[in-house]
This record gives sequence, C-alpha cells and structure tokens, in this order.
Amino acid sequence: MTPRPVLSVGLTGGIASGKSTVAGFLTELGAYLVDADAIAHELLAPRGHAVDAVVDRFGTDVLAADGGIDREALGRLVFADPDARHALEAIVHPAVREEMTRLVEAYRQTEEGPPVAVVDAALLVETGRHRTLDRLIVLRCGRAVQLDRLEKRGLTREEAEARLDAQAPLAEKLAVADYVIDTETDLDETRAQTERVWERILADFETRYGEPDA
Repeated sequence: MTPRPVLSVGLTGGIASGKSTVAGFLTELGAYLVDADAIAHELLAPRGHAVDAVVDRFGTDVLAADGGIDREALGRLVFADPDARHALEAIVHPAVREEMTRLVEAYRQTEEGPPVAVVDAALLVETGRHRTLDRLIVLRCGRAVQLDRLEKRGLTREEAEARLDAQAPLAEKLAVADYVIDTETDLDETRAQTERVWERILADFETRYGEPDA
C-alpha cells in the first residue's frame, strides 16, 4: 500500500523533566509512540544486539547476572567520564535511530490510528535528530526541580548534576521548539497543556495534508 501521510513529532526535554508522563498523555490522546529509551533497553537486555559491543568497550563490570547490561553500573561509569559517554553513544545511538526510523515508516503503512507519530527521545536536539522530524515538543522544567526529582530517584547530588550537565541547556532546546509544555506544574495542568498541544498538532497536520482519512 502507499504510505499515508503521518506527522512525525519529537518529544524531548532534560532528564527528569516529565517525558514519560507527557508521552503517556499523548498516547492516551491517540498518538503512536516511538520510545527511544525502550529501544535502548532492548539493545542492552539479555541477548540484545549492543551487549557484546558494550562489554568489549567497558568490561565485564557492566554485565548483569542475567547476561544483559547493568544500566546503573554503566550509567555511573559513563556520566563520570565524557569520553566513555561518547563511546557508549557511538555504540547505541545508530541502532536506536535506525529502529526509530523503521517504526515510524511502518506506522505510515498502517490504515488506522491518528496520523501522528511521537518520537520520545532525550537527545533529539543534541544529536540533530530533531531536524529529521516534522515538529518538536520541548518540555520546560527548571534545573532545581530536575535535581530534586533525580535525588528522589536515589541519585546523589553529584550524580544528578553530572547527568544534567551531559545534556544540552534547556535554552538550546527551547530555541528549536514548535510546542512547549511546562512540566513544573501539577499533573492536571500538564495534562491540559498536553491536550492543547495535541490539538495544535492535529491542526498542523490538516494545514499540511488536509483532513486525515482515519
């Protein structure tokens, strides 16, 4: 069948900015979700395609008992060493990008569902991937709130700072955003903002392609 028009929309923001929450709201509203972190989990799970390469580069200390990668151990290592982080990105990111592209293209071949594919990924702007998508949602969340959320997840302040410093500044992401959602508010307000953005996305689709068939 001929691929139908689908608007590809990136969803990004700093760590602990609420991407999973907003992605869940968008899914409830009807978006087809492509989750970069879930893809990376599969690559690093037992028998995942990236496991051998990661162990070759970082050693058996990052190998979990089940044969997959111990993500916490790996995270402590790569966020303390920029060279190690770049090495990991060189292993994982190409495979994640390839799978994200495959999933969006496969959705274009389907006949049902809203014509919107949301690509949820933390480093869309840092990698330039946002330029391959039709629209970009950026979550706005202050550093102090992010640090507090990360510490509540069990990270030390030093570990939390390192993870935030590894990502592009929020201002850089906001500069290329088509839609912005403030996630420092309560869940009801975040949901309301997400619903307004969803309506704008559907309107943008109609402006570009006309009314969807399904």
